[in-house]
Amino acid sequence: MRIKQTTVAALTAALFISATSLPAWSEWQLDGDRSAITFLSTKNLAIAEQHRFDQLNGSVTDDGRATVNIELASVESLIPIRNERMREMLFEVVDFPLATLTATVEPAVLESLLSGGMVTTDLPVTVKLHGKEKVLSTRVAVMGEAETLHVIAVEPVLVAARDFGLDGGVEALRDIAGLNSISSVVPVSFALVFEPVE
Repeated sequence: MRIKQTTVAALTAALFISATSLPAWSEWQLDGDRSAITFLSTKNLAIAEQHRFDQLNGSVTDDGRATVNIELASVESLIPIRNERMREMLFEVVDFPLATLTATVEPAVLESLLSGGMVTTDLPVTVKLHGKEKVLSTRVAVMGEAETLHVIAVEPVLVAARDFGLDGGVEALRDIAGLNSISSVVPVSFALVFEPVE
C-alpha cells in the first residue's frame, strides 16, 4: 500500500511540474515592437528600395497554428507621398486593410525548443492579401531563447503582384511616379518575436 501511495505521489508531482512548466510555452503572442516584415522594390531596373510595415499582431496557439496580421496602412517607405499612394493605389486599404499569414508549426518542433536551440524547417505559409489567397513556401529558422520564440526567414519569400491582383496597382504607381518600370515580384523578409501568454 505504501508503494502505491509513493507511486501516486510521484506521478502527481510529475504531472504538477508538467502542468506548471508547459503553459508558458503552449501559447504565444507576437511582440510587434520587436518584429519586422520588410520588402524590397526595384524601380527603373536598377534602384532598390526597402519598405516595412509598422503594425503587426499575431499569435501561435498550443496546437502550433501561427497567425500574423499585417496592417497594410502602416506601410513605411520613408516618403510620405509614396506611403499614401501605396495605401490608396496599391493595397487599397479601405477595402483590404489586412494581409494575413497563417501556418502550422508542428508542436514537437516547439517542444524541442523548450531548453533553447534552433530548428530549420520548410514552412508552407498561406497568404491572404487583397482578396486573394495563395500558399507560399518559405524556409525558416525557429529559435527558443530566454522565454521568447524567434521565427526568421532563412531566405526571402518572393511575392508576385499578379498572384494577389496587385499588378494594376503597381502599374498605377509606375505611371503616377513617371517611372519606366517597377518590379512586380518583390522579396519579402521577416523576423518575428513571440512571447509566452501568461
